[in-house]
Amino acid sequence: MGIGIGKTFRPKFFSLFGKGRYSSSLFASDLAAGVIVGIIALPLAIAFGIASGVSPQQGLITAIIAGFLVSVFGGSRYLIGGPTGAFIVIVSGIVAQYGMQGLILATIMAGIFLVVMGLCRMGAIFRFIPYPIVVGFTSGIALTIFSTQIKDFIGLDVQVPSGFIPEWICYITNIGSLDIAETVMSTCCLLVIIFWGRISKKIPGSLIALLLATAASFLLSKFAGIEFATIGSRFPELAAGLPMPKPEAPHFDYQTIKDLVSPAFTIAILCAVESLLAAMVADGVTGHRHDSNTELIGQGIANIVTPLFGGIPATGALARTMAGINNGSKSPVTGIVHAVILLLIYLFLMPYVIYVPLSCLAAILVVVAYNMSEWRSFRYLLKADRSDVAVLLITFFLTVLVDLTVAIEIGVLLAVVLFVKRVMETSSIRVIDEDRMAATENDEMARIDDTERLSIPHGVEVYEIDGPFFFGLASRLEELEEGRKQDVKVRIVRMRKVSFMDSTGIRNLRNFCIRTSKRGIRVILSGVNPQVMSTLHKSGLDQEIGADYIFPHIIPALAKANECLMQRHSQQPESRPRG
Repeated sequence: MGIGIGKTFRPKFFSLFGKGRYSSSLFASDLAAGVIVGIIALPLAIAFGIASGVSPQQGLITAIIAGFLVSVFGGSRYLIGGPTGAFIVIVSGIVAQYGMQGLILATIMAGIFLVVMGLCRMGAIFRFIPYPIVVGFTSGIALTIFSTQIKDFIGLDVQVPSGFIPEWICYITNIGSLDIAETVMSTCCLLVIIFWGRISKKIPGSLIALLLATAASFLLSKFAGIEFATIGSRFPELAAGLPMPKPEAPHFDYQTIKDLVSPAFTIAILCAVESLLAAMVADGVTGHRHDSNTELIGQGIANIVTPLFGGIPATGALARTMAGINNGSKSPVTGIVHAVILLLIYLFLMPYVIYVPLSCLAAILVVVAYNMSEWRSFRYLLKADRSDVAVLLITFFLTVLVDLTVAIEIGVLLAVVLFVKRVMETSSIRVIDEDRMAATENDEMARIDDTERLSIPHGVEVYEIDGPFFFGLASRLEELEEGRKQDVKVRIVRMRKVSFMDSTGIRNLRNFCIRTSKRGIRVILSGVNPQVMSTLHKSGLDQEIGADYIFPHIIPALAKANECLMQRHSQQPESRPRG
């Protein structure tokens, strides 16, 4: 596969300049949208950082650096990059097992995977991931996020084990020790987030809840002696101030890289799926089209650079993207402005973040989990055919009960299996003898283009391959041979509907020719298109069959079959009467 970087990597940001394409009015619109998106991203970046097992500082750094790089190097005019809820489970697992150095290395490896995917023009492939798989692991992630937030939501002061079932056993066992003040705080924050939208669509309810909860926590602690678990109590080092992050290369060895290949691949797949899905939604709303390969490269660059400054994996965020569009975003400048706003907050307002209650962040993440859950789509898919339901439930339960990495790997495998199954359902091989061909015009199941009045001589069989001849269908030739008539002298393999052949199809066709040749049956191919002919030529099968026995149409193939029958008849000794 040839790789043309100039044609594959075309960031939308650089297309803005020249020939007066970008004006001051467009910048004003992008500026206003960027400020609003930056405010919306603040509580989410902090919450995602803490939920992922790292500091709020790292969540904010990710939103700043990745948000900037995705907008500059991405393939969408509107996509806003940053940390998202989809990464919480995988990031917390990597941090727990490999530490921050392992997370940095895994994120950089994922970024490299994404760049390679983009350069190899694999962006279009992610559009074909079956919807049940996407809903399955998205809903599974949402349930997992919800489960991990119960501890802070009700203020349990216990060590909660990892794993969905152990978590809920711990919650049920210790439910009597919940903290009333923390539960009231989180519930009030939840209600503010839910109902604030009726007051204002511009200012997010999560930001209002964050401000009110922080003020309430500070005042109740100072005047009523009611203490809440806050960011400062979990990360006391933040009270001393926040230094500017400095680039730091990760320490690694061969074994670490080997261990992190699977988690890095999971991060890359999640990033690709989530960012391209968000870009497709933005395209549908705005009427513009994104460049999926450029977007993968842009996401890869962001995930290579961001962890060097202590950040975590990032991807395109649908909620922030739609917020930008709804508030007048016109170009990637919106994402750049959003990153600048977050940088200003990081420099001047972060000392006040230590007073934010963890119960408020838990309420924000509960709402995030609900919005991610896609429960309506989940319920709808449960009414689909059994194969889709099986794929949905397998992906969902693997995500919740086993591991997100396993769920992604099995999900990709299921996508391949489901694709092969669908192709097999639309492809077939059938035998058309003289009686079948004559009856075709009255056959309700026959297609219009099969209604040819062809005369098939006695002793000739026509095998018709309908669809791609690949590994999922290739064994059907051998199955069809069983129980066929013994007086067949010529078999025509009609390939007019074969768009391509893979190596397994070539192998099985060759074996078919060898078996029939041993029985004294001549094989003729008809309807071979140039692409399939090229495949036959590369494998040498055209020489084995003989160029004189491969035809572009069924009519000369039948004429050749008649010729073969006449030659065989003339070679047989004439029977003489005894006497």
